[in-house]
Amino acid sequence: MSNSNYIAQKTAELLLDIGAITLKPNQPFEFTSGIKSPIYIDNRLTISFPKTRRKIVGFYIQKLKSKIGLDQIELLSGTSTAAIPWAAFVSQQLDLPMIYVRGKKKGHGKENQIEGQIKPGQKTVIIEDHISTGGSLLENLSAVRQKKGEVDYALAITTFLFKEATRKFKENKIKVITLTDYKTIINTAVNKGLINQANKKTVLEWNKNPHSWGF
Repeated sequence: MSNSNYIAQKTAELLLDIGAITLKPNQPFEFTSGIKSPIYIDNRLTISFPKTRRKIVGFYIQKLKSKIGLDQIELLSGTSTAAIPWAAFVSQQLDLPMIYVRGKKKGHGKENQIEGQIKPGQKTVIIEDHISTGGSLLENLSAVRQKKGEVDYALAITTFLFKEATRKFKENKIKVITLTDYKTIINTAVNKGLINQANKKTVLEWNKNPHSWGF
């Protein structure tokens, strides 16, 4: 098993074990957008489990080293709010500066959207926790580029592998790396006996067309 495959499988196991990922193919969740989903991912839960958190931080760092190179990283940019802890944990371990980006500018004070210091030309990597449609990642990207930061990569824990998000990332020339992904999570859930083979097929259909799934 390659190191990337090991990280993907192990990350999925860690998240499933603490309940950060919940699968309910027969009683789907309903998002505020109206989309019905057989899966709910809440990586924020992970910060309450120090051992799990430490392993995931280690995986973030391995990916930064192997996929980008630490000599190519001068700043980490966490997406508010869920990815701020991860950017903080990783930046502390690597002794790198960090910023975080709000979804919109503050309505008072200096009206900052970016908290922390960013310098023109600074090589920046966006830190995300989870990717669905990619909207928050792209807001982070836009804010950093407006300040003339140089950003080509983003790193997240999980992704739903939506085609819409993949298209947007390509259009905006950002390479997105994740620790694990939807298919790995589902296969791991089957191996752990959390869903059966019949449910696996149903659940895998969801991320192909989430807007019409369940209707």
